[in-house]
Amino acid sequence: MRLVLAEDSTLLREGLVRLLAEEGHQVLAAVGDAVALLAAVERERPDVVVADVRMPPTHSDEGLRAALEIRDRWPGVGVLVLSQYIEKRYATELLTGQSEGVGYLLKDRVVQVDEFLDALERVAKGRAAFDPEVVRQLLGGSPHADLLGRLTAREREVLAEMAQGHTNAAIAGRLHISQSAVEKHINAIFDKLELSGESGYSRRVLAVLRYLGT
Repeated sequence: MRLVLAEDSTLLREGLVRLLAEEGHQVLAAVGDAVALLAAVERERPDVVVADVRMPPTHSDEGLRAALEIRDRWPGVGVLVLSQYIEKRYATELLTGQSEGVGYLLKDRVVQVDEFLDALERVAKGRAAFDPEVVRQLLGGSPHADLLGRLTAREREVLAEMAQGHTNAAIAGRLHISQSAVEKHINAIFDKLELSGESGYSRRVLAVLRYLGT
């Protein structure tokens, strides 16, 4: 996998470069600000960008704005955004856009190497990868709680896994149920959330995330 990394913390940036190289990935550029990130993507055209949400000079949303610009200018480039905190506005802006090949992880998740690498692989394959805690808060804060209240406990579990970007097969393995049971729960979810007209992996994730958006 060919990557461009943007992180203003030198320690974390160098740690990620080393980790990714050890896993056999090629880090084409490792930069510390959004301007350098955009220049590197234009020059290198990587498979995936890993970018911090907050970077110099203001440490507000430069990384996120750069990520959204990358998605607009180079839609074939996957984007995995890292954030120190759960920032619902930023998460919602990213999640409710084009959802193929995007991810949003808390930085704490990076130390859980297997989960970080799994998220990176999903984004590289054009799928979604959203932090479970972010999804939990979006579910809990949805303005459509009345419809969400129709879901059973198992259906809410399946919905959370869907919102993280897992396939039906992956959800079955993670929840220890059959794939046919997952499909049955998903059909029930879309019926109860009045989203039954949507089908297909990317469209179903986009529909759920738009529905849960604040």
